[in-house]
Amino acid sequence: MGEGADVNPQAILAFVGILAFLIVAHEAGHFLTAKLAGVKVLEAGLGYPPRLWAFRFRDTIYSLNLLPLGGFVRLLGEEDPSHPQSLAAQPPWVRLVVLASGSFMNLALPVFLFAVAFMIPREVPVGLVTIASVLPDSPAAEAGLRPGDVILAIDGQKISNVQEVSRLVRLNMGEVLQFTIKRPTGSFGFLGGGGGEVLTLPVKARFRSSAPTGIRIYMTGTYTVRESSPPWEAVAQGWTATVDALILARNEVISWFTGGGRPQVTGPVGIAQATEEVVETWGWRALLDFSALLSINLAIINLLPLPMLDGGRILFVLLEVVRRGKRIAPEKEALVHLIGLAAIISLAVIITYFDVLRILRGEGIAP
Repeated sequence: MGEGADVNPQAILAFVGILAFLIVAHEAGHFLTAKLAGVKVLEAGLGYPPRLWAFRFRDTIYSLNLLPLGGFVRLLGEEDPSHPQSLAAQPPWVRLVVLASGSFMNLALPVFLFAVAFMIPREVPVGLVTIASVLPDSPAAEAGLRPGDVILAIDGQKISNVQEVSRLVRLNMGEVLQFTIKRPTGSFGFLGGGGGEVLTLPVKARFRSSAPTGIRIYMTGTYTVRESSPPWEAVAQGWTATVDALILARNEVISWFTGGGRPQVTGPVGIAQATEEVVETWGWRALLDFSALLSINLAIINLLPLPMLDGGRILFVLLEVVRRGKRIAPEKEALVHLIGLAAIISLAVIITYFDVLRILRGEGIAP
């Protein structure tokens, strides 16, 4: 973003729509599995209170609420097992399925979103990926890569653009990659009419947020091709993209603990800003990819073993299993989740404060 705090209203609407869609999908997972398990659903709401309109059907209130930021599902007795239709009264495996189903939906949804994105025609850059510089004492320097080398393939996969190099390197952090390069020979290099030597060199990809191999690259002879995939291929590509996104997330976390970077935390305001940047830079089609990545992040965050989150409730169920059926007192569990809710709200307020300050300074989301 440029200077100032100008906001694209369409991008804000897109952000609200994306967030609502992802949260509704999450809550739909809880709703469907709870119904199938015979757990009483007290209310299923679209948006957050105050309530605008509602109706009751088969002991469940279906409501439309004022704040259009997602939805919610209220289940009977999430901590109290006194009622036979309460969540807490169900066997541990049933509770685990109900509690994990929201995150499962957020992990399954990206397969669909990525698949739709692959079916939409898009312009893909193609060219020669050339090494601009090699950092001293880096894995690339140790392997013998040089400026001017053209990357032809990595681990046997043909390279057509810079994005493919970045993706393959980041997917394989901690591993040794086989770089097939063409090294120019002669006074003008092979692009200028001279010959070229093809070499395969082993390069270690470090756990680092920037320059894992220690090279800077650029493209020459660039042109674009228009690509799209038929549905049967797009679904497989969507699955692969989802798995790759999970691997990238894992590698990023590992890099935090190995000194290769630090986590970048942002809240709803920061995500709205990122939505605007995605639209401005890549266009509306990129929102499908962005939504898929947000969905994966939502799934991972909800599975963290923190109070009030699904992962925190799952942790209490697992503790019960380890304790051979001995439950934590419902009032104690409820207190833990209440404290967790207060902590999450406080953290969200702090993160939002710094997001707003960054936007007022005209700063964007760091890549």
